[in-house]
Amino acid sequence: MNPLLGLLQPYPFERLRALFAGVQPDPAYRPISLGIGEPRHATPEFLTQAYAQAVTRQSGGLASYPSTAGDPALRQSFADWIRKRYGLGVDPLTQVLPVNGSREALFAFAQTVVDRGADPAVKPIVVCPNPFYQIYEGAALLAGAEPYFVAADPARNFAQDWDAVPAAVWARTQLLYVCSPGNPTGAVMPLSEWDKLFELSDRHGFVIASDECYSEIYFRDEPPLGGMQAASLLGRHDFRRLLSFTSLSKRSNVPGMRSGFVAGDAELVRNFLLYRTYHGSAMSPVVQSASTVAWADEQHVVANRAMYREKFARVTPMLAEVLEVALPDAGFYLWARVAGDDTAFARDLLALYNVTVLPGSFLARDVQGVNPGAGRIRMALVAETAECEEAAQRIVQFVRGRTSIQDFQPVSLTSPSTHDRSAPKNH
Repeated sequence: MNPLLGLLQPYPFERLRALFAGVQPDPAYRPISLGIGEPRHATPEFLTQAYAQAVTRQSGGLASYPSTAGDPALRQSFADWIRKRYGLGVDPLTQVLPVNGSREALFAFAQTVVDRGADPAVKPIVVCPNPFYQIYEGAALLAGAEPYFVAADPARNFAQDWDAVPAAVWARTQLLYVCSPGNPTGAVMPLSEWDKLFELSDRHGFVIASDECYSEIYFRDEPPLGGMQAASLLGRHDFRRLLSFTSLSKRSNVPGMRSGFVAGDAELVRNFLLYRTYHGSAMSPVVQSASTVAWADEQHVVANRAMYREKFARVTPMLAEVLEVALPDAGFYLWARVAGDDTAFARDLLALYNVTVLPGSFLARDVQGVNPGAGRIRMALVAETAECEEAAQRIVQFVRGRTSIQDFQPVSLTSPSTHDRSAPKNH
Protein backbone atom coordinates (compact mmCIF):
# COMPACT_ATOMS: atom_id res chain seq x y z
CA MET A 1 0.00 0.00 0.00
CA ASN A 2 1.00 3.59 -0.53
CA PRO A 3 2.71 4.56 2.75
CA LEU A 4 1.54 8.15 2.33
CA LEU A 5 -2.00 6.99 3.15
CA GLY A 6 -0.83 6.50 6.72
CA LEU A 7 -0.23 10.25 7.02
CA LEU A 8 -3.89 11.12 6.50
CA GLN A 9 -5.85 12.20 9.53
CA PRO A 10 -9.48 11.21 10.14
CA TYR A 11 -11.91 13.40 8.22
CA PRO A 12 -13.84 15.89 10.42
CA PHE A 13 -17.07 13.93 10.10
CA GLU A 14 -15.34 10.70 11.15
CA ARG A 15 -14.19 12.56 14.25
CA LEU A 16 -17.71 13.87 14.76
CA ARG A 17 -19.16 10.35 14.69
CA ALA A 18 -16.57 9.26 17.25
CA LEU A 19 -17.37 12.28 19.45
CA PHE A 20 -21.08 11.47 19.37
CA ALA A 21 -20.66 7.76 20.06
CA GLY A 22 -22.88 6.89 23.01
CA VAL A 23 -24.81 10.14 22.93
CA GLN A 24 -28.57 9.66 23.22
CA PRO A 25 -30.27 12.87 22.04
CA ASP A 26 -33.46 13.90 23.80
CA PRO A 27 -36.23 12.27 21.70
CA ALA A 28 -38.55 15.19 22.48
CA TYR A 29 -36.67 17.15 19.83
CA ARG A 30 -36.50 16.21 16.19
CA PRO A 31 -32.93 16.13 14.86
CA ILE A 32 -31.58 19.23 13.15
CA SER A 33 -28.13 19.18 11.56
CA LEU A 34 -26.04 22.29 11.01
CA GLY A 35 -22.95 20.12 10.74
CA ILE A 36 -22.48 19.26 7.07
CA GLY A 37 -22.08 21.96 4.43
CA GLU A 38 -24.26 20.29 1.85
CA PRO A 39 -26.64 22.60 -0.03
CA ARG A 40 -30.24 21.65 0.69
CA HIS A 41 -32.20 24.21 -1.30
CA ALA A 42 -34.21 22.65 -4.10
CA THR A 43 -32.46 22.09 -7.42
CA PRO A 44 -33.99 24.45 -10.01
CA GLU A 45 -36.56 22.69 -12.17
CA PHE A 46 -35.02 23.89 -15.43
CA LEU A 47 -31.77 22.12 -14.47
CA THR A 48 -33.42 18.79 -13.74
CA GLN A 49 -35.24 19.09 -17.06
CA ALA A 50 -32.00 19.89 -18.90
CA TYR A 51 -30.35 16.87 -17.30
CA ALA A 52 -33.22 14.55 -18.25
CA GLN A 53 -33.28 15.82 -21.80
CA ALA A 54 -29.54 15.24 -22.13
CA VAL A 55 -29.98 11.61 -21.04
CA THR A 56 -32.71 10.83 -23.54
CA ARG A 57 -31.53 12.64 -26.63
CA GLN A 58 -30.38 10.32 -29.42
CA SER A 59 -27.11 12.06 -30.22
CA GLY A 60 -24.82 12.22 -27.22
CA GLY A 61 -26.51 11.41 -23.97
CA LEU A 62 -25.00 8.28 -22.46
CA ALA A 63 -23.99 6.73 -25.76
CA SER A 64 -20.57 8.33 -26.14
CA TYR A 65 -17.34 8.72 -24.23
CA PRO A 66 -16.85 12.21 -22.80
CA SER A 67 -14.05 14.54 -23.77
CA THR A 68 -11.72 15.48 -20.91
CA ALA A 69 -11.30 18.93 -22.43
CA GLY A 70 -15.07 19.35 -22.51
CA ASP A 71 -17.53 20.25 -25.22
CA PRO A 72 -16.74 23.59 -26.92
CA ALA A 73 -20.18 24.91 -25.92
CA LEU A 74 -19.46 24.12 -22.26
CA ARG A 75 -16.07 25.83 -22.31
CA GLN A 76 -17.65 28.84 -23.99
CA SER A 77 -20.27 28.97 -21.20
CA PHE A 78 -17.42 29.18 -18.67
CA ALA A 79 -15.82 32.05 -20.56
CA ASP A 80 -19.17 33.83 -20.91
CA TRP A 81 -19.83 33.53 -17.18
CA ILE A 82 -16.36 34.86 -16.29
CA ARG A 83 -17.00 37.84 -18.56
CA LYS A 84 -20.38 38.57 -16.95
CA ARG A 85 -19.23 37.94 -13.37
CA TYR A 86 -15.76 39.51 -13.39
CA GLY A 87 -15.55 41.52 -16.60
CA LEU A 88 -12.65 39.39 -17.83
CA GLY A 89 -12.00 37.94 -21.25
CA VAL A 90 -10.52 34.42 -21.31
CA ASP A 91 -9.79 32.02 -24.14
CA PRO A 92 -12.27 29.11 -23.89
CA LEU A 93 -9.80 26.85 -25.70
CA THR A 94 -6.78 27.40 -23.47
CA GLN A 95 -7.74 29.07 -20.17
CA VAL A 96 -10.69 27.05 -18.86
CA LEU A 97 -11.26 23.36 -18.18
CA PRO A 98 -14.27 21.41 -16.83
CA VAL A 99 -13.82 19.44 -13.60
CA ASN A 100 -15.99 17.06 -11.60
CA GLY A 101 -16.62 19.52 -8.80
CA SER A 102 -14.06 21.68 -7.03
CA ARG A 103 -13.22 19.02 -4.42
CA GLU A 104 -11.90 16.54 -6.97
CA ALA A 105 -10.06 19.26 -8.84
CA LEU A 106 -8.41 20.78 -5.76
CA PHE A 107 -7.02 17.38 -4.87
CA ALA A 108 -5.88 16.46 -8.37
CA PHE A 109 -4.23 19.81 -8.94
CA ALA A 110 -1.68 19.20 -6.20
CA GLN A 111 -0.72 15.94 -7.90
CA THR A 112 -0.10 17.95 -11.07
CA VAL A 113 1.88 20.80 -9.52
CA VAL A 114 4.07 19.26 -6.80
CA ASP A 115 7.55 18.24 -7.96
CA ARG A 116 8.93 15.73 -5.45
CA GLY A 117 12.16 15.42 -7.39
CA ALA A 118 13.11 19.06 -7.48
CA ASP A 119 15.53 18.46 -4.61
CA PRO A 120 15.24 14.97 -3.07
CA ALA A 121 16.89 16.21 0.11
CA VAL A 122 14.29 18.95 0.63
CA LYS A 123 10.57 18.16 0.92
CA PRO A 124 8.31 20.52 -1.05
CA ILE A 125 5.77 22.57 0.90
CA VAL A 126 2.09 23.25 0.26
CA VAL A 127 0.84 26.27 2.23
CA CYS A 128 -2.74 26.12 3.56
CA PRO A 129 -4.99 28.39 5.62
CA ASN A 130 -5.79 27.22 9.15
CA PRO A 131 -8.64 26.34 9.72
CA PHE A 132 -9.11 24.90 6.28
CA TYR A 133 -10.93 22.61 3.88
CA GLN A 134 -9.43 19.21 4.65
CA ILE A 135 -8.86 18.28 1.02
CA TYR A 136 -5.90 20.70 0.94
CA GLU A 137 -3.99 18.72 3.54
CA GLY A 138 -4.79 15.34 1.98
CA ALA A 139 -3.79 16.56 -1.46
CA ALA A 140 -0.49 17.87 -0.14
CA LEU A 141 0.37 14.69 1.76
CA LEU A 142 -0.50 12.33 -1.09
CA ALA A 143 1.52 14.47 -3.48
CA GLY A 144 4.53 13.88 -1.24
CA ALA A 145 4.62 17.44 0.10
CA GLU A 146 4.60 18.88 3.61
CA PRO A 147 1.59 21.03 4.58
CA TYR A 148 2.38 24.34 6.26
CA PHE A 149 -0.52 26.01 8.05
CA VAL A 150 -1.08 29.77 8.38
CA ALA A 151 -3.59 30.69 11.07
CA ALA A 152 -6.58 32.95 10.45
CA ASP A 153 -6.58 36.02 12.69
CA PRO A 154 -10.05 36.89 14.09
CA ALA A 155 -8.84 40.45 14.78
CA ARG A 156 -8.21 40.96 11.04
CA ASN A 157 -11.45 39.47 9.68
CA PHE A 158 -9.80 36.04 9.77
CA ALA A 159 -7.05 37.06 7.36
CA GLN A 160 -3.87 35.00 7.25
CA ASP A 161 -0.64 36.63 8.43
CA TRP A 162 1.44 35.89 5.35
CA ASP A 163 4.25 38.07 6.71
CA ALA A 164 4.71 35.61 9.57
CA VAL A 165 5.67 32.80 7.18
CA PRO A 166 9.48 32.41 7.23
CA ALA A 167 11.36 33.06 4.02
CA ALA A 168 12.79 29.53 4.24
CA VAL A 169 9.24 28.16 4.04
CA TRP A 170 8.34 30.29 1.03
CA ALA A 171 11.53 29.11 -0.67
CA ARG A 172 10.32 25.50 -0.46
CA THR A 173 6.70 26.29 -1.30
CA GLN A 174 5.38 24.93 -4.60
CA LEU A 175 1.64 25.41 -4.08
CA LEU A 176 -0.51 27.77 -2.00
CA TYR A 177 -4.19 27.09 -1.37
CA VAL A 178 -6.33 30.19 -0.93
CA CYS A 179 -9.99 29.87 0.08
CA SER A 180 -11.95 33.06 -0.54
CA PRO A 181 -14.70 33.23 0.57
CA GLY A 182 -13.26 31.15 3.36
CA ASN A 183 -14.44 27.83 4.72
CA PRO A 184 -15.33 28.04 7.59
CA THR A 185 -14.80 31.74 8.27
CA GLY A 186 -16.67 33.26 5.31
CA ALA A 187 -13.95 35.91 4.94
CA VAL A 188 -13.13 37.40 1.52
CA MET A 189 -9.50 38.24 0.82
CA PRO A 190 -8.99 41.89 -0.15
CA LEU A 191 -6.92 43.14 -3.08
CA SER A 192 -4.01 44.12 -0.83
CA GLU A 193 -3.63 40.50 0.28
CA TRP A 194 -3.72 39.27 -3.29
CA ASP A 195 -1.04 41.78 -4.19
CA LYS A 196 1.16 40.40 -1.42
CA LEU A 197 0.64 36.80 -2.53
CA PHE A 198 1.35 37.57 -6.18
CA GLU A 199 4.59 39.27 -5.21
CA LEU A 200 5.58 36.24 -3.14
CA SER A 201 4.62 33.93 -6.02
CA ASP A 202 6.83 35.93 -8.41
CA ARG A 203 9.71 35.86 -5.95
CA HIS A 204 9.55 32.16 -5.08
CA GLY A 205 7.84 30.61 -8.11
CA PHE A 206 4.95 28.83 -6.38
CA VAL A 207 1.49 28.30 -7.85
CA ILE A 208 -1.70 29.68 -6.27
CA ALA A 209 -4.89 27.59 -6.24
CA SER A 210 -7.84 29.86 -5.49
CA ASP A 211 -10.84 27.96 -4.09
CA GLU A 212 -13.89 30.13 -4.85
CA CYS A 213 -16.76 27.67 -4.56
CA TYR A 214 -18.72 29.97 -2.19
CA SER A 215 -18.33 33.07 -4.35
CA GLU A 216 -22.00 33.37 -5.33
CA ILE A 217 -23.49 33.31 -1.81
CA TYR A 218 -22.87 36.79 -0.43
CA PHE A 219 -24.74 39.26 1.74
CA ARG A 220 -23.74 42.71 0.55
CA ASP A 221 -24.27 44.50 -2.74
CA GLU A 222 -20.74 44.00 -4.04
CA PRO A 223 -19.87 40.41 -4.97
CA PRO A 224 -16.66 38.89 -3.57
CA LEU A 225 -13.38 39.65 -5.29
CA GLY A 226 -12.09 36.69 -7.28
CA GLY A 227 -8.46 35.66 -7.77
CA MET A 228 -8.42 36.24 -11.52
CA GLN A 229 -10.21 39.55 -11.03
CA ALA A 230 -7.55 40.58 -8.52
CA ALA A 231 -4.81 39.54 -10.92
CA SER A 232 -6.30 41.61 -13.71
CA LEU A 233 -6.68 44.67 -11.47
CA LEU A 234 -2.99 44.34 -10.62
CA GLY A 235 -1.92 44.10 -14.27
CA ARG A 236 -1.43 40.32 -14.34
CA HIS A 237 -3.57 39.73 -17.40
CA ASP A 238 -1.97 36.36 -18.16
CA PHE A 239 -2.99 35.07 -14.70
CA ARG A 240 0.49 33.59 -14.36
CA ARG A 241 0.84 30.86 -11.73
CA LEU A 242 -2.84 31.22 -10.77
CA LEU A 243 -5.72 28.81 -11.20
CA SER A 244 -9.22 29.54 -9.87
CA PHE A 245 -11.66 26.77 -8.89
CA THR A 246 -15.44 27.05 -8.83
CA SER A 247 -18.44 24.79 -9.13
CA LEU A 248 -22.19 24.56 -9.50
CA SER A 249 -22.78 22.80 -6.15
CA LYS A 250 -23.45 25.86 -3.99
CA ARG A 251 -24.30 28.25 -6.81
CA SER A 252 -27.03 26.10 -8.34
CA ASN A 253 -27.83 23.58 -5.57
CA VAL A 254 -26.62 20.54 -7.51
CA PRO A 255 -23.90 18.99 -5.30
CA GLY A 256 -24.73 15.55 -6.68
CA MET A 257 -24.05 16.60 -10.25
CA ARG A 258 -20.31 17.09 -9.57
CA SER A 259 -19.68 19.89 -12.00
CA GLY A 260 -17.33 22.86 -11.99
CA PHE A 261 -14.42 24.38 -13.84
CA VAL A 262 -10.96 25.82 -13.40
CA ALA A 263 -9.65 28.91 -15.12
CA GLY A 264 -6.48 30.95 -15.28
CA ASP A 265 -2.90 30.45 -16.43
CA ALA A 266 -2.99 28.69 -19.83
CA GLU A 267 0.14 26.64 -19.06
CA LEU A 268 -1.37 25.36 -15.81
CA VAL A 269 -4.60 24.49 -17.64
CA ARG A 270 -2.62 22.62 -20.32
CA ASN A 271 -0.72 20.53 -17.77
CA PHE A 272 -3.83 19.90 -15.70
CA LEU A 273 -5.61 18.67 -18.82
CA LEU A 274 -2.74 16.24 -19.45
CA TYR A 275 -2.99 14.89 -15.91
CA ARG A 276 -6.77 14.56 -16.08
CA THR A 277 -6.61 12.79 -19.43
CA TYR A 278 -4.57 9.99 -17.90
CA HIS A 279 -6.50 10.11 -14.62
CA GLY A 280 -9.73 9.42 -16.49
CA SER A 281 -11.71 12.20 -14.85
CA ALA A 282 -13.74 13.44 -17.80
CA MET A 283 -17.15 14.95 -17.11
CA SER A 284 -20.16 12.95 -18.32
CA PRO A 285 -21.72 14.29 -21.55
CA VAL A 286 -25.05 14.51 -19.72
CA VAL A 287 -23.53 16.63 -16.95
CA GLN A 288 -21.73 18.75 -19.55
CA SER A 289 -24.99 19.50 -21.31
CA ALA A 290 -26.88 20.41 -18.14
CA SER A 291 -23.91 22.46 -16.89
CA THR A 292 -23.88 24.55 -20.05
CA VAL A 293 -27.47 25.52 -19.31
CA ALA A 294 -26.72 26.22 -15.63
CA TRP A 295 -23.82 28.60 -16.25
CA ALA A 296 -25.91 30.60 -18.71
CA ASP A 297 -28.65 31.40 -16.18
CA GLU A 298 -28.29 33.88 -13.32
CA GLN A 299 -31.92 34.22 -12.28
CA HIS A 300 -31.84 31.04 -10.18
CA VAL A 301 -28.58 32.18 -8.55
CA VAL A 302 -30.13 35.49 -7.50
CA ALA A 303 -33.11 33.63 -6.03
CA ASN A 304 -30.83 31.22 -4.17
CA ARG A 305 -28.79 34.10 -2.76
CA ALA A 306 -31.97 35.84 -1.59
CA MET A 307 -32.96 32.76 0.42
CA TYR A 308 -29.60 32.71 2.17
CA ARG A 309 -29.77 36.43 2.88
CA GLU A 310 -33.17 36.10 4.53
CA LYS A 311 -32.04 33.09 6.54
CA PHE A 312 -28.86 34.73 7.84
CA ALA A 313 -30.71 37.96 8.61
CA ARG A 314 -33.04 36.04 10.89
CA VAL A 315 -30.64 33.59 12.49
CA THR A 316 -27.49 35.65 13.05
CA PRO A 317 -29.02 38.22 15.47
CA MET A 318 -30.59 35.41 17.51
CA LEU A 319 -27.28 33.64 17.97
CA ALA A 320 -25.40 36.91 18.54
CA GLU A 321 -27.37 37.32 21.79
CA VAL A 322 -25.46 34.40 23.34
CA LEU A 323 -22.43 33.71 21.12
CA GLU A 324 -19.63 35.74 19.60
CA VAL A 325 -20.76 35.57 15.99
CA ALA A 326 -21.30 37.96 13.10
CA LEU A 327 -22.55 37.94 9.52
CA PRO A 328 -19.73 36.65 7.27
CA ASP A 329 -18.63 38.24 4.03
CA ALA A 330 -19.95 35.29 2.04
CA GLY A 331 -20.69 31.55 2.20
CA PHE A 332 -23.32 29.65 4.14
CA TYR A 333 -21.49 29.12 7.45
CA LEU A 334 -21.52 30.91 10.76
CA TRP A 335 -18.18 30.70 12.58
CA ALA A 336 -18.99 31.31 16.22
CA ARG A 337 -16.89 31.48 19.37
CA VAL A 338 -18.26 29.51 22.31
CA ALA A 339 -17.41 29.43 26.00
CA GLY A 340 -15.24 26.50 26.89
CA ASP A 341 -14.34 23.44 24.87
CA ASP A 342 -15.87 23.28 21.41
CA THR A 343 -16.14 19.48 21.40
CA ALA A 344 -17.96 19.46 24.74
CA PHE A 345 -20.27 22.19 23.43
CA ALA A 346 -21.14 20.15 20.32
CA ARG A 347 -21.62 16.88 22.24
CA ASP A 348 -23.83 18.36 24.93
CA LEU A 349 -25.87 20.42 22.47
CA LEU A 350 -26.69 17.20 20.64
CA ALA A 351 -27.55 15.37 23.85
CA LEU A 352 -29.80 18.08 25.24
CA TYR A 353 -31.36 19.65 22.14
CA ASN A 354 -30.65 17.26 19.22
CA VAL A 355 -28.83 19.90 17.19
CA THR A 356 -25.60 19.01 15.39
CA VAL A 357 -22.80 21.53 14.90
CA LEU A 358 -19.19 20.91 13.91
CA PRO A 359 -16.44 21.67 16.46
CA GLY A 360 -14.03 24.21 15.04
CA SER A 361 -10.99 22.31 16.28
CA PHE A 362 -11.86 19.50 13.85
CA LEU A 363 -11.28 21.91 10.95
CA ALA A 364 -7.83 23.08 12.03
CA ARG A 365 -4.42 21.75 13.03
CA ASP A 366 -2.31 22.47 16.08
CA VAL A 367 0.62 24.71 15.21
CA GLN A 368 3.08 25.41 18.03
CA GLY A 369 0.50 24.14 20.49
CA VAL A 370 -2.32 26.38 19.23
CA ASN A 371 -5.40 25.25 17.31
CA PRO A 372 -7.06 28.33 15.74
CA GLY A 373 -10.37 26.49 15.47
CA ALA A 374 -10.54 25.61 19.16
CA GLY A 375 -13.34 27.28 21.08
CA ARG A 376 -15.40 27.79 17.92
CA ILE A 377 -18.15 25.94 16.10
CA ARG A 378 -19.16 25.90 12.45
CA MET A 379 -22.86 26.06 11.68
CA ALA A 380 -24.01 25.36 8.13
CA LEU A 381 -27.26 27.24 7.50
CA VAL A 382 -28.25 25.04 4.57
CA ALA A 383 -31.71 23.88 5.67
CA GLU A 384 -34.90 25.84 5.15
CA THR A 385 -35.22 29.08 7.10
CA ALA A 386 -37.75 27.76 9.64
CA GLU A 387 -35.55 24.79 10.53
CA CYS A 388 -32.47 27.01 10.94
CA GLU A 389 -34.48 29.38 13.15
CA GLU A 390 -35.60 26.49 15.33
CA ALA A 391 -32.01 25.27 15.64
CA ALA A 392 -30.94 28.79 16.64
CA GLN A 393 -33.67 28.93 19.28
CA ARG A 394 -32.47 25.67 20.77
CA ILE A 395 -28.84 26.86 20.77
CA VAL A 396 -29.85 30.07 22.54
CA GLN A 397 -31.71 28.07 25.16
CA PHE A 398 -28.76 25.72 25.56
CA VAL A 399 -26.23 28.52 26.04
CA ARG A 400 -28.44 30.37 28.49
CA GLY A 401 -28.73 27.17 30.49
CA ARG A 402 -25.02 27.20 31.11
CA THR A 403 -24.89 29.57 34.05
CA SER A 404 -21.13 30.03 33.73
CA ILE A 405 -18.21 28.20 32.22
CA GLN A 406 -17.00 27.46 35.76
CA ASP A 407 -20.27 25.87 36.79
CA PHE A 408 -20.91 24.05 33.53
CA GLN A 409 -20.48 20.30 33.59
CA PRO A 410 -20.85 18.12 30.49
CA VAL A 411 -24.02 16.06 30.62
CA SER A 412 -23.93 12.38 31.37
CA LEU A 413 -24.45 10.23 28.32
CA THR A 414 -26.43 7.71 30.36
CA SER A 415 -28.30 9.80 32.92
CA PRO A 416 -31.51 11.76 32.21
CA SER A 417 -30.89 15.44 31.56
CA THR A 418 -32.29 18.15 33.81
CA HIS A 419 -31.50 20.95 31.33
CA ASP A 420 -34.15 23.59 30.69
CA ARG A 421 -36.31 22.40 27.81
CA SER A 422 -38.56 25.35 27.19
CA ALA A 423 -37.44 25.69 23.56
CA PRO A 424 -39.92 24.70 20.84
CA LYS A 425 -40.30 20.96 20.37
CA ASN A 426 -41.62 18.79 17.57
CA HIS A 427 -43.30 15.69 18.93
